[in-house]
Amino acid sequence: MPILHVRNVPDSLYERIRQRATQQNRSISAEVISLLDKALTPPELSQAEVLANIRRRRFFRPADQGAPDSATLLRQDRER
Repeated sequence: MPILHVRNVPDSLYERIRQRATQQNRSISAEVISLLDKALTPPELSQAEVLANIRRRRFFRPADQGAPDSATLLRQDRER
């Protein structure tokens, strides 16, 4: 298993990690691994959030953002 060394950790941050580790009944190393894992894991979206994202994308129109439509792009490509 790889080893990660972190240098120049501010005293106040180290103390907060140490206190949190104590509260969670973990070693400082285990707490740091837990914090890193939580920070790097993308949040899971609820079903309502997923559906809202789908609906928002469904009605997205590139022309409203100033992008050319696909027919224009195809025509330009064929003219080359």
